[in-house]
Amino acid sequence: MASMREIKRRKISIQSTQQITKAMKLVATAKLQKAKQEADSARPYFKVTKETVASILAQSSGLHHPLLEERNDGKTLYVVITSNRGLAGGYNGNVVKLVLQQEENPSQAKVAAIGKKGRDLLNRSGFSIYKELHGIMEAPEYGPISELGDEILELFLQQEVDQVHVAYTAFNSSISQEPKLLQILPLGVEGLRTDLLEGKTKQDPTEPMNYDPSPEAVLEMVIPKYVKSVLYGALKESIASEHGARMTAMDSATNNASDMIDDLTLDYNRARQATITQELSEIVGGAEALK
Repeated sequence: MASMREIKRRKISIQSTQQITKAMKLVATAKLQKAKQEADSARPYFKVTKETVASILAQSSGLHHPLLEERNDGKTLYVVITSNRGLAGGYNGNVVKLVLQQEENPSQAKVAAIGKKGRDLLNRSGFSIYKELHGIMEAPEYGPISELGDEILELFLQQEVDQVHVAYTAFNSSISQEPKLLQILPLGVEGLRTDLLEGKTKQDPTEPMNYDPSPEAVLEMVIPKYVKSVLYGALKESIASEHGARMTAMDSATNNASDMIDDLTLDYNRARQATITQELSEIVGGAEALK
């Protein structure tokens, strides 16, 4: 059994750690409320943009547009959204795991990293880091995301990349976050049609629409907005998920610290009792020897 001094020192250390985890939980909880509101406010725009694109694809056949072109040369760009800091449970690792499972040849893939943790993990796995946007996690604004969207569209049109995926964490609740990998280019035609058929048209069928001057011209304007709204919405969802994951992780760490403190208190009392018993035995033994 460890000495009383050692047990006491470990207990004090754990109590200090518990104070830190409790403070981090409170900070994450406060940040989560604002991040959740911002994520909720970004969803309607993304939903309407997605429905618009899906309705055009569902009602028009034989569409030809550069952003719908399927290519299989293996040049993929991943926009990976993680955090700049750790202590958030499996939040960062789960997003990176999706990318690793998807990509069979990391040396040919490019990564636009939003968040330092994802950059570090993917860099060690052999991925080439094409672009880094870490500061946006601290001050999420639409401007840098819009510029990134324009750059991604240009890369695809210049055939420097064949596919573009976004890896992020969807926010379901403060205790539930789901890592997702979403293909945004070329536009997931079948996926968008399925969403439309399973959603709006099943419940509330819409009248066929005429697009002037043509569906392709409308897509030329709407698809860039769709790409940027996906990126911005994924950023907002990821930030809310990060705070939720950190809050949960720090709450678990605080509870574990309490359990460890209880165990050490019990060990300390046992060690103290053993010391007292030994001292009494020595006193009694000394008294018997004097008789």
